[in-house]
Amino acid sequence: MNLKHAIATYRGHTVPHFRIIERRRLWFALSGIVIVLSLLGIFVRHFNLSIDFEGGQEITYTFVTPVTADDVQSTLRADGVNDAEVQIVNGTSVSIRGQSLAANTTEADTLLDDLATQAGIDRTDISSTDVGPTWGKEISRKALIGLVVVLAGITLYITFRFEWKMAIGAMVALAHDILITAGVYALTGREVTPETVIAILTILGFSLYDTVVIYDKIKENTESAALTARLGYVGVVDMSLNQTVMRSVNTSLVVLLPILSLLLFGGQTLKDFAFAMFVGVAIGAYSSIFIAAPVLTIVHDWQVKRRAPAASTPRAARQPAAQPAIAAAGDAAATKINASMTRSNKPKPKPRNKKGQPAKRKRR
Repeated sequence: MNLKHAIATYRGHTVPHFRIIERRRLWFALSGIVIVLSLLGIFVRHFNLSIDFEGGQEITYTFVTPVTADDVQSTLRADGVNDAEVQIVNGTSVSIRGQSLAANTTEADTLLDDLATQAGIDRTDISSTDVGPTWGKEISRKALIGLVVVLAGITLYITFRFEWKMAIGAMVALAHDILITAGVYALTGREVTPETVIAILTILGFSLYDTVVIYDKIKENTESAALTARLGYVGVVDMSLNQTVMRSVNTSLVVLLPILSLLLFGGQTLKDFAFAMFVGVAIGAYSSIFIAAPVLTIVHDWQVKRRAPAASTPRAARQPAAQPAIAAAGDAAATKINASMTRSNKPKPKPRNKKGQPAKRKRR
């Protein structure tokens, strides 16, 4: 493929021919490896939950000497605090939140003295309070109920709009995206905040959008009896993926570029949201093409194999056996018909002359 052909394919002027469905075992193997690593991260390393989930301490003060978030982080690290979240509020105040800002009273006093000296204020101007988890069990329960209701509604919609086997493929892709995104957070040790949860829920919408676009093209192509008869169901799905793959790639890039800018240049809160969005959108674009559609073909093959034994059974074998009397009567009738046909097929004898041979004339 030359550069001109590659650019034409990227722009959608040329339909590529990627063997996506044929190599579905490869895609499943790659996803399986990543999922295993994600599960190890979740159950071995666990999540680094923020103060909003587990509670902790919050320090706030207004500075006189201008400081930045990096300056405050340096002071915290010098006093042994490495897991705190620092924010500059309105350009005049500092907010520090963490699960354990100090191990004992002596370390707490030293930390407050260093922060006050850096900000050019007295230690008494610094407010330190203990805060409880703002994201409690009740919020988690309601969020889980809402997620289950939404997924059930989406499943019903896809089943009604397309096919039930497409709904299965979409749900498998969603579970794939959520599991890998959560595993990346666990493996990297990045702090999980409420913004992370919101970002993961947003990922579901994007992944479903991309999957529905692909399924719509598959449904359109499989409705052509001639095309399905010529290429087969798997061939039609592969062709549909090639027709929509560039659209999916371009849509993902359009979404990923702004998220990347937030990840590089945004504040700490925006970076937490952008990181989850970046990972989720990238995984969602992958799963729509390499997971949702191949799972659809697997379910279809299973459905065809399930119908095959009933369709291949001979018709005579599926009908009940005839009763003996009826069978005997049928055999007798068939014998009689054959005998009559045999008699009718015999050559008929030539008729004899009843008068006999003519008498000879006597000579006179």
